[in-house]
Amino acid sequence: MLSKGVLLGIDPGSLVCGYGVLDIDQQGDYKCLESGIFECDSTEPLSLRLSAIAKELNEVIDEFSPIAMAVEDIFVNKNIKSALYLAQARGVVLAVAGHAGIDVHSYPPALVKKTITGNGRASKEQVSAMVQRLVTLKKVLFFDETDALAVAITHAHSLKAL
Repeated sequence: MLSKGVLLGIDPGSLVCGYGVLDIDQQGDYKCLESGIFECDSTEPLSLRLSAIAKELNEVIDEFSPIAMAVEDIFVNKNIKSALYLAQARGVVLAVAGHAGIDVHSYPPALVKKTITGNGRASKEQVSAMVQRLVTLKKVLFFDETDALAVAITHAHSLKAL
């Protein structure tokens, strides 16, 4: 079980990678500390994009010292090439977490959607609207941010079930 501390949620992507930082108490209740995106230049080679994600993720880890990370699982839609890029970005996230000694918890997108909205097939707009109700950041959030916060909130809810 996660003790009181900081949880980092990640929505991996090779062009845009979302992150959300929650402060979790011993009951699994949370407060959002920060969220954002790592945005990569699509004209850069994949190796440079993945390196940039690793660098920025390390900076977030250095700033917040999370004790756990929640990461959304990959899904294969119709575009296999996109799924492979996503898998590579997710691999970088997992490697950075491993290097930092952070426990990683993975959640499938349908479970995240069901936890946040009650519907495992909810749209990005529905997930985003519900996440923005659950956190109190005073800024407009990108879908990648709300997805990252959603996976972190899903992990926080799983702690309450223990």
